[in-house]
Amino acid sequence: MHLDHASDAPPAETIGFDDFLKVDIRVGTVVEAEPYPEARKPSLKLRIDFGPGVGVKKSCAQIAALYDPETLVGRQVAAVVNFPPRQVGKALSEVLTLGFADEEGRVVLFRPDRSVPNGSRLF
Repeated sequence: MHLDHASDAPPAETIGFDDFLKVDIRVGTVVEAEPYPEARKPSLKLRIDFGPGVGVKKSCAQIAALYDPETLVGRQVAAVVNFPPRQVGKALSEVLTLGFADEEGRVVLFRPDRSVPNGSRLF
């Protein structure tokens, strides 16, 4: 699947609401973050607590260009929690942490503007 990060790209093909509901996007709090220098693009390895329903999950996120590991611990982020785990180099990524590309193509994390309970689902 090709992801187009251009802000002037047209919208993706129309889907039904039931298709949207299949994508389980939750909020969690970063509990650990460390550099992942072995990745092809500047990345960090995260452990994110999504509360009792989902638990703590690992994510490899291409966010090292804008974020230092120590600034992420305690921060809430959003992620897709129902994709199958994916091998990213030597690490396993269990969730897809969500972000948007800035003008230079660096990933800016997506998060709620107020604190919400870990595990809250996007709707």
